[in-house]
Amino acid sequence: MKAVYIEVKGIVQGVGFRPFVFNLAISNNLAGWVNNDDRGVNIVLEGSSLNIENFIETLKKTPPPLAKIDSLETKEIKAKEYKKFEIKKSETTSNKTTIISPDMAICEDCINDINDKNNFRYNYALTNCTNCGPRYSIIKTVPYDRCNTSMSDFIMCEDCQKEYEEPSNRRYHAQPVSCEKCGPKIALYDKNNNLISEDNKAIKEIALKINSGEIVAIKGMGGFHLICDATNDKTVELLRKRKNRPAKPFAVMFKDIKQLKEFADFTKKEEEIITSKEKPITLIKAKSSSLSFFVAPNIDRLGCFIAYTPLHIILFKYLKNPIIATSANLSDEPIIRQKDELLEKLANVVDFILDYDREIVNACDDSVVQVVNNEISVLRNARGYAPTSLKAEKKTAKKILALGANQKATIALAFEDNLILSPHIGDLNSITSLEYFERTIETFKRFYDFEPELIVCDKHPNYESTKWALKQNIKTVQIQHHYAHALSTMAEYGLDEDVLAFCFDGTGYGDDGNIWGGEVFLANKKEYKRVNHFKYFRLIGGEKSIKEPKRVALSLLFETFSLDEVLKLDTPTVNAFSVNEIKLLHTVWQKGLNAPLTSSVGRIFDAVASFSSIAQTQTYEGETGLQIEQAYDKKIKEFYSYEIKNGNIDLTKAVEELIKDKQKELICSKFINMLVDIIITISLKYDLPIVLTGGVFQNKTLLELVCKKLEKEGKKYYYSKRVPLNDGGIALGQLYSQI
Repeated sequence: MKAVYIEVKGIVQGVGFRPFVFNLAISNNLAGWVNNDDRGVNIVLEGSSLNIENFIETLKKTPPPLAKIDSLETKEIKAKEYKKFEIKKSETTSNKTTIISPDMAICEDCINDINDKNNFRYNYALTNCTNCGPRYSIIKTVPYDRCNTSMSDFIMCEDCQKEYEEPSNRRYHAQPVSCEKCGPKIALYDKNNNLISEDNKAIKEIALKINSGEIVAIKGMGGFHLICDATNDKTVELLRKRKNRPAKPFAVMFKDIKQLKEFADFTKKEEEIITSKEKPITLIKAKSSSLSFFVAPNIDRLGCFIAYTPLHIILFKYLKNPIIATSANLSDEPIIRQKDELLEKLANVVDFILDYDREIVNACDDSVVQVVNNEISVLRNARGYAPTSLKAEKKTAKKILALGANQKATIALAFEDNLILSPHIGDLNSITSLEYFERTIETFKRFYDFEPELIVCDKHPNYESTKWALKQNIKTVQIQHHYAHALSTMAEYGLDEDVLAFCFDGTGYGDDGNIWGGEVFLANKKEYKRVNHFKYFRLIGGEKSIKEPKRVALSLLFETFSLDEVLKLDTPTVNAFSVNEIKLLHTVWQKGLNAPLTSSVGRIFDAVASFSSIAQTQTYEGETGLQIEQAYDKKIKEFYSYEIKNGNIDLTKAVEELIKDKQKELICSKFINMLVDIIITISLKYDLPIVLTGGVFQNKTLLELVCKKLEKEGKKYYYSKRVPLNDGGIALGQLYSQI
């Protein structure tokens, strides 16, 4: 007989960990206790050595479905001869380190409950248990107890209380547990804030509104969605007009995987992710179907997800078709979490609102992922995956706060051996977004009693996050944008060695004051050296050129030909301007008036879209990249010529060749093949692991081609999978530079 004390850290609260431990201890004939505190879960076991070993082995190998054990430390103690095993009340310490669990999609058991006419939770739209439901979106601080969540005002009825207190029940200490009798209520309002109906009647009525072509807002787990029938051309086009979103694809929600099969093709791996406990929006191949053309104009990929809350499951009982389910927000602002704010900002967009009275404390968007090389690659890190926690090799001496970039902003924290990345915040281009950014910082400070001793931010002087950092009177370190991209991937894999990093994106402030975005670094955790970059070209009109690819293409023509030669060219780019416009823009280009220099690969994609007549203007970030990828033909193996001189990757020859080709498939294929060749050619000069990072590598075709070639050459390579390759991963990279 012996006694042990066990300390478990990780995602171990709000995930049914204590009842799992209780039942495991009972089955192994062990006495003692288990409790929560601000650091994790504590267990005392008394019994035979063999039974204790069995207990620890089972806990490590098969923890509860939503748990993630980061560390499990055991020490022998003196036995107190407990008579039974019990669950003790949570304790509070002065050092909060327990990891917050992300929100999770509804589990099969809860789906069965809401579909069972004999169950007292039949058709209850806010059902959950320890294996599913809201976590991050309802928590105010740790430990994760009901009094610290937005469920604190709802007093459990007798039936719910019984389940909540029974350790063998899957709702034991499920903090949001409730039912129709004692829990939050569903209510339907019109856009004038008049109450129309409540409970299940409200869900039926809003389904009828959707079926008849209305645009509505429905409160999801972490914020409101704008919803309409995804097969109704007239309605989806109207939503685009009302939302002022001309072409950016909408996410589509389906009843289940069976319904999704009618509208899209997907691999076994994609199905596994779509039906996983996280149920993210997954980018998959659309097939010709009755979905409206306006869901994703000119794109053959769909952002698809299946119903992930009990409210969605019940809603689909009354719907005829799949639905658009896009974040309810104004452009560049975060997802809206309160009805009154929605009425204030989007009353001209929606006709009706379905709300419930459980507060969303922390807004959280839907995650977006795709499958690359038969593995998940996270594009937007949010519901189901975030907050994301990683373990550092060693403990940091300081509490560090990293502020990320200006687009796809996230924040990250380092304390002890924890690295924590927040959910997606959004672009910091509005007062509302900045308020949300500051609120997220305050939320995470509250979670962990965290006061930063060091702040890390970007070098860009005009980033709102940088401005905020420099006002804090706390020691601040500024990290170059593309170096942070490289470090982000290194952090995910715990790399502490020299790497060759290809950092390709749209925009980042360079060390020389120019706009970088096509960089090759020799880098490690402490320093970097820029060994190659795409030869600078001018962005005519600065920011305006980002929305007008034709300006970028014209700039590359000016780099390659004289003005007279450009005027004589018969290309889609030249034909998109008048002669006077070209002459005027040539003067702007020559004099460098509002025409900053850039090495950005993202902007080169824009230029290729113009040259190939795919797009002369674009309405959302990444539009040209998606369309170029769609035009790629894997049967075409040729690539455009280029030169590497004094570290400069010079595309002059490529431009000369490219304008002679007329077919968009040929242009796009030879361009992507050229990028692959550039990466491989430079990689072979160094005996180092390769890092591929930055938003350009979200291009699935490009990334898979590069990986295949690197494997063929026997090169070790890394790209981010759990953390976004885009600016959503920057905060983690900034953090990694300081630990």
